[in-house]
Amino acid sequence: MRKGFCLNKSTEYLAPQFIWGLKTAIFCGFLLLAGLLAESCRAGHRQDVAPAIPASLRHSEKPDDWYRSAEGRQIADNILTWQSPQGSWPKNVNTKQKPYTGDPNKIEGTFDNGATTGELRFLARAFRATGDKLYEQAFLKGLDHILEAQYLTGGWPQYYPPAKDYSRHITFNDETMVRLMHLLHDVAESVPSRVEGSAEYKFVDESRRKSAEASFDRSIECTLKCQIRVNPVRDTNLKDSNLQEKFSNGVNGKLTVWCAQHDEVDYSPRPGRAYELVSLSGKESAGILLLLMSLDNPSPQIIEAVKAGAEWFESVKLTGIRQIIGIDGDRVIVEDPNAPPLWARFYEIGSNQPIFAGRDGVKKYTMAEIEAERRKNYAWYGDWGKSVAEKYPKWKEKWSIPH
Repeated sequence: MRKGFCLNKSTEYLAPQFIWGLKTAIFCGFLLLAGLLAESCRAGHRQDVAPAIPASLRHSEKPDDWYRSAEGRQIADNILTWQSPQGSWPKNVNTKQKPYTGDPNKIEGTFDNGATTGELRFLARAFRATGDKLYEQAFLKGLDHILEAQYLTGGWPQYYPPAKDYSRHITFNDETMVRLMHLLHDVAESVPSRVEGSAEYKFVDESRRKSAEASFDRSIECTLKCQIRVNPVRDTNLKDSNLQEKFSNGVNGKLTVWCAQHDEVDYSPRPGRAYELVSLSGKESAGILLLLMSLDNPSPQIIEAVKAGAEWFESVKLTGIRQIIGIDGDRVIVEDPNAPPLWARFYEIGSNQPIFAGRDGVKKYTMAEIEAERRKNYAWYGDWGKSVAEKYPKWKEKWSIPH
């Protein structure tokens, strides 16, 4: 457990324009109150990361009759038009709202930001309800694309064929790989012998289901190999004097969690965009642990990975601070002893200190030190560890795992 103080330069500042001047708890309390009021007004306008399945595609609660209705059929037909020739869908586009009328060859399909897996789940349900072969064909094309895009090492890039930039790395960022793994697991488990309604993907042929199962197994192996093992050392060659840790995956050291991106060849942590530095990820690692805890009969390797990850989350949680959003959308950290725990998006490997960066890529140790645009439009803090803390004791009890 760790504590962050809004008035301590070594942890976090209240706001950049007051970095060196805020000294009183009175002002901190005033800012907290104002921010909470503003936050409530802005509840529907936050720009956090994309959900696992885009909200525009969440229709799992709809009955089959809805998928057979004019509205359901129109949405499914619209989604069909957005599928790329390779089999994927573009990101940050509402693919259900209207049909795509441009050149299909210009569609930039991806697995990032909830793209492709959301559309595939929708089309699978639409096919089950309507029997329309066009929906089935589009689903199978997309599934084949996912299977083809997997690296021999078991992970996926953001795009396939992969680009030469950071997007080629194994991408856990924004749950990209976790969503693909969940879909493949569901396909592999949906055998035709199951009762009606319990096998969403039972129309998938046996050959593809076996391929999905093998792909999922490889992705689990990849995930376990990516989990970062660290050995604390003092690196005198660093520009700063902070304690660092050299990682040696799969060899020695203490297991921790994952970076948002990993090398597609040797599994080592890799940076993403300029402000996404090599780090231990508080957000992406939570999704990975929840996936691992969802598996039946966990292997000794999975048990070790989950125990280490859950312990890490407990050790780095931030108490006594609250994140608020001002009227201008700026995010600010203030002291609040009654606030629930927070976790940082990124932690420095070695020191476990929260780290931040602007578009210049320079590492900072407080969110207040980066530019306002990045503070407003990126999720630097969240309650991601809460779900891990809630699930972990139940998981240990279910599988009789000793403390």
